[in-house]
Amino acid sequence: MKHKFPSINANNIIYNPTFEELRLFSEELEQATEYGSPNYVSSIRSRSSSKTKNKIDDEFDSEDETHISNAVDRIFSEPFVCIDRKMGRHPRLSFTCRLFVPKKYSRIALSWATLLEPSEGEDPDLYTVHIPDWEETRIRIFPEDGVTYVLGSDYTGESKKSFLRMFMYYAKRRSGLGLHAGSKRVCINTDLGAKQIGQIFMGLSATGKTTLTCHGFGLKGSENADLVQDDVCALFPDGLVAGSEGGGLYVKTIGLSRENQPEIYDATICANAILENVAVGKSGKVDFQDGNLTDNGRASILRSDLSNAADSIDLEEAHQIFFITRNPLMPPVAKLTEEEAAAAFMLGESVETSAGDPTKAGEPIRVVGTNPFIIGSKGEEGNRFLELIKGADIECFIINTDKVGNVNSKSIEIEHSVAILREIAKGNVEWKRDEKIGLSIPVYVQGMEIGEFYPPDYFEDYSEICGVLKEERKEYLLEFPKLAKRITETSLSM
Repeated sequence: MKHKFPSINANNIIYNPTFEELRLFSEELEQATEYGSPNYVSSIRSRSSSKTKNKIDDEFDSEDETHISNAVDRIFSEPFVCIDRKMGRHPRLSFTCRLFVPKKYSRIALSWATLLEPSEGEDPDLYTVHIPDWEETRIRIFPEDGVTYVLGSDYTGESKKSFLRMFMYYAKRRSGLGLHAGSKRVCINTDLGAKQIGQIFMGLSATGKTTLTCHGFGLKGSENADLVQDDVCALFPDGLVAGSEGGGLYVKTIGLSRENQPEIYDATICANAILENVAVGKSGKVDFQDGNLTDNGRASILRSDLSNAADSIDLEEAHQIFFITRNPLMPPVAKLTEEEAAAAFMLGESVETSAGDPTKAGEPIRVVGTNPFIIGSKGEEGNRFLELIKGADIECFIINTDKVGNVNSKSIEIEHSVAILREIAKGNVEWKRDEKIGLSIPVYVQGMEIGEFYPPDYFEDYSEICGVLKEERKEYLLEFPKLAKRITETSLSM
């Protein structure tokens, strides 16, 4: 269908208002915090995945067309703000994004615009029409046209993901692969001099991806670990990892503390932060531990307020990829062969979180690529992933950020994960193949007693449970007919 939008000169369109103006337009909805930042409370507090369809994988009906036509008509008939921002910096993957939001919902535009950088007057490549006060929730995506309609949800994350979804779709069309992943650059000293290691972290929202991507690893002096990109990036055949969001990060706030997430915490208590669904008292007191509103409280924070954010959002070369899981059968970390990594990519084993489906939070889940935003064949994504890591010679690992065991479990704390990641970056970890687990696990990790986290010690029937799991994995992977056979068969040994 044809998508016709108002010009920036239309009388009812407020084009590229400043952050101050957007906040002023939203002042009736604002809760001022003790830090001078605004907090807003939305009616819908997570993504509406079940109400989302795209034109490539789903059928659109006449009702969809009617809703979309009515939405376009509405943009011409009442005050809207129109924001243009830049997504991505690398010549291979850079877009001008245009967002339309009703003026009375300017808070959505304010939070979204914080995440991206200003455009330079280019014509838009991608469009999103976000109208929260619709009679029902319908999110409809036209990938070939670069257009998304978000109707009936006032959750800011829908605007954010509408453009990032397109970023990943077009990465695939340009010989790369979009990843729901963060990236960082670790600079270490070796006997041969300084060395830079590019790390990628793949995981569902709220499983530790942002925490690990932003953590400084306790490195000091000439050694450091810098955030490159937080949420979505794209891997190319030569190992380049192109970033998407150059302005800021959309971080989860529940349980946020300076002790565990110092970089994120300090940026979130800045006046520049835009808070959403965070508990704020009448006096403006912020409570990041209070989840009565939702466990999916969010903040849009600026990269410039993060002490260890790199100047670049692109990683010149990836060396290591980490799949984040919360599977208690898994050790704190395991090293994967290339085929095992492709199988892990397809399995995407984790737990459901409040960012996805709050009603199922904590339940086991499988999401290909830990990426709920894939458009097109998922089997082809797995094949492309294997091709890319082979070509770029990238090492892959699974890292467990939760616990080992079921009843008598042992928690894996942030300091444990940090020690693992730091020592892997330094090349100080010795690996051995473990027959019970079916993967290579570390013999020694400086900074933690790795032997205390051996999964078989925390289950009475570990081998039996793993046997059932292997069969489940086999059946699951057979659901993807386009997936290469060598990937499907590899899953049996995991």
